[in-house]
Amino acid sequence: MKIFADSACDLPLDFFEENEVELFPLSVLLDGKEYEDIVEINSKEVFDAIRQGQQPKTSQASPDQMMTTWKDLAASGEDGIYIAFSSQLSGTYQTAVMTSDQVKEDNPSMNLAVIDTHCASLGYGLLVKEAVRLRNEGIGMREIEQEIRTMATHMEHLFTVEDLDYLAKGGRVSKASAFFGGLLNIKPLLHVEDGKLVPIEKHRGRKKVLRRMIEMMEERGSNLQEQTIAISHGDDLTTAKEFQEMIQEVIQPKAIEIHQIGSVIGSHAGPGTIALFFLNNTKSE
Repeated sequence: MKIFADSACDLPLDFFEENEVELFPLSVLLDGKEYEDIVEINSKEVFDAIRQGQQPKTSQASPDQMMTTWKDLAASGEDGIYIAFSSQLSGTYQTAVMTSDQVKEDNPSMNLAVIDTHCASLGYGLLVKEAVRLRNEGIGMREIEQEIRTMATHMEHLFTVEDLDYLAKGGRVSKASAFFGGLLNIKPLLHVEDGKLVPIEKHRGRKKVLRRMIEMMEERGSNLQEQTIAISHGDDLTTAKEFQEMIQEVIQPKAIEIHQIGSVIGSHAGPGTIALFFLNNTKSE
């Protein structure tokens, strides 16, 4: 069975290579040139450019690459699962559905599941890693699809940014929210709701907002000691490691993974972003 994912899962390139996951890179437009995320540009370059006053733009994964990939999948006769970036934040999922439907017209037996995770960054990345784990255990495609869809509905994203202007410029939050966030060292706390970024609270100072994120994880989380929790950061490994220690003191989860935010999400969130991902205790309907 083949697993496909795009670069907005913020897993490193070697993960895709070592675990036989096919990558659909989204694109970053910087200084007049277009780059494939992860493959041709790394997020450190993007964050440095933002610090110098540039505003990168991003675009969805290549429809041509998807079309070719689905044709190859159909010809191989293998099953496939594409775990996709939130449809509320990118057109990549819709493109995958459109191109796969076109290929299925000529190849009706093609067995491909396209999953809108409504997730981003390592919240999405944890789903991809779980799909790999299940595949390696010999679990069948439909069972994996069901498990990933269920897990996606329980994935919590909590994050804070250094400057809401980055999100406002990309249309991810309102300009009013960005304006008030910049006053008096106010640090916003946001989450993902139905696949969209939503500001929920404001706190003065970085330490206070990080502590509040841990409180909210305790409030929302389920069996946290048994979970792998993930932290992603916008070129701020020092704060990410401090946050890891804060979580370890309070929660003591099974594991805590840290990765740098990728170029696409980093283009909108900006340097200094800290994000936290875990599974909540909301029950499925």
